[in-house]
Amino acid sequence: MTTSAIEIHDLCVTYGQKPVLWDIDVTIPQGTLTAIVGPNGAGKSTLLKSILGLVPVASGFSRILGQPVDAVRRQISYVPQRESVDWDFPVSVLDVVLMGRYGHLGWLRRPSRKDRAAAMECLQLVGIEQLADRQIRQLSGGQQQRVFIARALAQDALVYLMDEPFAGVDAATEQSIIEILRRLRNAGKTVVTVHHDLQTAAEYYDWMVLLQFRLIAAGPTSAVFTPDNLQKTYGGRLTLLDRVSEAVRTGQVRSAQDSSTEVR
Repeated sequence: MTTSAIEIHDLCVTYGQKPVLWDIDVTIPQGTLTAIVGPNGAGKSTLLKSILGLVPVASGFSRILGQPVDAVRRQISYVPQRESVDWDFPVSVLDVVLMGRYGHLGWLRRPSRKDRAAAMECLQLVGIEQLADRQIRQLSGGQQQRVFIARALAQDALVYLMDEPFAGVDAATEQSIIEILRRLRNAGKTVVTVHHDLQTAAEYYDWMVLLQFRLIAAGPTSAVFTPDNLQKTYGGRLTLLDRVSEAVRTGQVRSAQDSSTEVR
């Protein structure tokens, strides 16, 4: 039996009087590389934040590794959207990555030589160890994103939640990041990301959550990433669906009638 990393039950989130997520029920297995996919305003980032307890929920609940988030917070690593961070804060690249070690340090302990070595190893994994002493505000957008990934790696968590980790990066950086995420998945970690590019979704992810205010479908990518489910998710956005049709023609996704895990 597959063990679940994340369980969400009857989740509803409202901003003021406006519902943002409604009646979400989904389970994400451990050891998967999962994409949350949907149009702008579908509630993707809000879903990640609600799982982490960063936004209040109107009803329902989430569990991570079978427990409330506060009980396992050290086993969770979160990479927020790059645009949400104050990049003018005077801190070095290495200092940011060392923040990922704080959960291992305990109260009032300073990072040790071992912690610094671990942080440098994570910078090497993302290919920017030469920037360790650089101020974070001096980096390009792609370099800043790599720093966030390195900080997440330094935490050595079991569950990684990432909000648009490929936003604003070049093709080489994107390939570097997806290879790192695959290594995490292959090591038994669970990685969940918000993802926008339908052209790469089927290639990158083995599990998928399609979201549009409500849950449209969730399950293995080969089963749920279908034109029918994407039509329900994106509506009449024909440009996107034309891309999906091309993917179906070339055999990258299955036809709608092959879908067996649609969620109504």
